[in-house]
Amino acid sequence: MRTGTTAECETDPFTSMEDRGERDAGIMTENTKEESKVEETLQPAAAETADRLEADAETEKNQRQEDTEQMEADLKVQLCESLTDLQTGFIQGADLFGYVGIESVLDQMRRKTIKAGFEFNIMVVGQSGLGKSTLVNTLFKSKVSRKSCTANYEEKISKTVRLHAVSHVIEEKGVKMKLTVIDTPGFGDQINNQNCWEPIEKYVNEQYEKYLREELNVNRKRRIPDSRVHCCIYFLPASGHRLRPIDVEFMQRLGKIVSIVPVIAKADTLTVEERQEFKERIREDLEANSIRVYPQRELDEDPEDRLLNDRIRDSIPFAVVGTDKEHQVNGHKVLGRKTKWGIIEVENVAHCEFANLRDLLIRSHLQDLKDVAHNVHYETYRVRRLNESNMNLSDLVLSSWPLQNQTDKCETESQL
Repeated sequence: MRTGTTAECETDPFTSMEDRGERDAGIMTENTKEESKVEETLQPAAAETADRLEADAETEKNQRQEDTEQMEADLKVQLCESLTDLQTGFIQGADLFGYVGIESVLDQMRRKTIKAGFEFNIMVVGQSGLGKSTLVNTLFKSKVSRKSCTANYEEKISKTVRLHAVSHVIEEKGVKMKLTVIDTPGFGDQINNQNCWEPIEKYVNEQYEKYLREELNVNRKRRIPDSRVHCCIYFLPASGHRLRPIDVEFMQRLGKIVSIVPVIAKADTLTVEERQEFKERIREDLEANSIRVYPQRELDEDPEDRLLNDRIRDSIPFAVVGTDKEHQVNGHKVLGRKTKWGIIEVENVAHCEFANLRDLLIRSHLQDLKDVAHNVHYETYRVRRLNESNMNLSDLVLSSWPLQNQTDKCETESQL
């Protein structure tokens, strides 16, 4: 009895230890499984984070490489444009030791321009009664047309095309501009309008010739007077049809020697639908007859200019309305034409495109018009004249160049 009891006593403790070992082993196995599950859960997140960091690093690396390639390309372009026998380096602002003051050149140029002023010569062409004088007065908000500055002016149709130039000095906020408006009375007013564009074409070339003679003088003036035509506004009657033969012939000939901006005069006589259809037909005729109007597509210097000029080309010809009378609209004075149906606001783009024409001629492209006149049209004339085989430079410089087209001058000052 005692032996069996002893055996039982000896056996029970071992059995309890094994049970405890198995329980401990089970607990450890469960813990290991839980840790494995946690690791399995964390591994995808860690992998995703690593992939994202690797992608960001790759993107940053590619961006740096693209920036480096662009900088190298720009540097190569600048080096190619420089003289071959000179060594040129490219230094950015970050590479400078300190402030140099290069940006002040813009202020110097601005002060010099304000002090000297500048010139702008604009020609208006179209048959009588299309509102040329009124539109020019509306553009510059002053009496600058030939009718406005001529005392006791009497309207009569000229038998021939006779050009009249009227000059004004306009000042606005300290900036002076000598504005010259060249009018062409008699153009398109006859039954037989054959060759009526020749006096205008001759006048434009005469101004180029005068400027060329001044350049070729041994003792040149410090500032050569610029009478070259910078822009020609061509007025189309609001017929609603297509370009007339005289319109095609004039713009084909003059588009080669001056910047032409066509406009639809008195566009308030057309409905919105008629105006849009008329504009589309005119654009088709311009393209079909290879007529060059401003701004020319081949003269776009960069993508930004191309984007801006494309919007302008889509609006050509501008449908405009001109007036110099003010009316009250919602308590504000506006330039407009009053009719029995309401007031046509000249500067409201919903009513007409006068504001777009004004922005083109004055606020955004005035300097570009002058640059095109000098660098393209005048340069073409100069090269042709200097390459003529029978040309004698001494005769060119010393001989006089009388103007066949008499011009009337009217010098006034307008303070705006």
